Amino acid sequence: MAFESLTDKLQNVFKNLRSKGTLTEDDVKVALKEVKMALLEADVNFKVVKQFTKAVTEKAVGADVMNGLNPGQMVVKIVNEEMTSLMGSETTELTFAPGKSVTVIMMCGLNGAGKTTTCGKLAVKLKTKGKKVLLAACDVYRPAAIKQLQVNGEKTDTEVFAMGDGHLPVDIAKAAYEHALKNNFNVLILDTAGRQQIDEELMQELADMKSAIEVHDTLLVVDSCTGQAAVDVAEGFNDKVGIDGVILTKLDGDSRGGAALSIRAITGKPIIFAATGEKPTDFEQFYPDRMASRILGMGDVLSFIEKAAENVDIETSKNMTDKLKKGHFDFNDYLDSMKQINKMGGMASILSMLGMGGKNMPAVDEASLKRNEAIIFSMTPAERADPKLLNPKRKHRIAAGAGVDIMYVNRLTKQFEQAAKLMKQMGGKKGRLGSMGQLNNLMKNLKM
Repeated sequence: MAFESLTDKLQNVFKNLRSKGTLTEDDVKVALKEVKMALLEADVNFKVVKQFTKAVTEKAVGADVMNGLNPGQMVVKIVNEEMTSLMGSETTELTFAPGKSVTVIMMCGLNGAGKTTTCGKLAVKLKTKGKKVLLAACDVYRPAAIKQLQVNGEKTDTEVFAMGDGHLPVDIAKAAYEHALKNNFNVLILDTAGRQQIDEELMQELADMKSAIEVHDTLLVVDSCTGQAAVDVAEGFNDKVGIDGVILTKLDGDSRGGAALSIRAITGKPIIFAATGEKPTDFEQFYPDRMASRILGMGDVLSFIEKAAENVDIETSKNMTDKLKKGHFDFNDYLDSMKQINKMGGMASILSMLGMGGKNMPAVDEASLKRNEAIIFSMTPAERADPKLLNPKRKHRIAAGAGVDIMYVNRLTKQFEQAAKLMKQMGGKKGRLGSMGQLNNLMKNLKM
């Protein structure tokens, strides 16, 4: 997951600070030297790191902090505030055209950043806000680019305007705009061509499109895994075309965090959205304060609550809670819970939002979870509803149906019995989940 290495290093630094009853100026400087090294290793721009550590040092060595009741915690608070400021402090929204006019969003970026896929994700995001969205295929150079956008349109139930690769991109953009006006679309998203690197021809093509129709938001899509290179790309596009904001992709990958922490400081342009997975719904508004908390291993409960509200079936959740209170928990409930967890981005994503990322996160064995699902799907409806029916003969049949060794079926049923008992205890606490220790035990029992 993104920032995992950086989070681990920063948590170690803060753990040492919190363990001290009092702090000296040297303690703070040593800690901030380690923070500086962690940020540089995360590929954060050197100038940004220098400014950041200078700002934190100036605030952290003041008398109010050094003589406070909990100086270590105060330093962490200052780091959190400065990191939030680094990424923009305020959440930036898109600019929408007034009245019934069509809002035009031009997506640009280099090849491989995930621009065409991001167009579909942005369409889904806007449609949840009641917008009628049209995608326009303006990339006439990359093989299958138009087809890819059309496939994304089908997946997200979004109309795609295409004229083939025999027309100039500027003409396609103008025709798409006229189509959007005539058919009462609220938003037009232009999927433009990328390049392997910034060149004058590409920049001129984008400038021509902005001259031909009014573009309300020019969004640059950058691959967060490229680190400081993403910052260089942002600078190049901003200087030559002018961008209004940035979308970071692949934040679920092995990105070191440098792009997220450097782009705003270097270009002055905000990060507006972040793509956190492959599914169309894995696309989030970028909140600097929440991202800072996640990077520092402090969790992001607000995002967790919002994700739950968007993806969790309230009726299913209520029924499951009622069953837990009564001590009734079967394999159907297990499958329902896994579906809801997957809708929210998976167990690793949820634990990260709850402040259990990095080394604090219990091991998540995705292969084991998939195997468990296969075993349960091999059961009959009656067996799923009543685990007590699983005698040795039935277990052998289930193992053969799932294509696994019998030991995995035995292991799952034993873990399930233990987890069901623990869930009954947790469900009895007035509907509350209980302590983090109980949550850890539950996940260990189910091999999550």
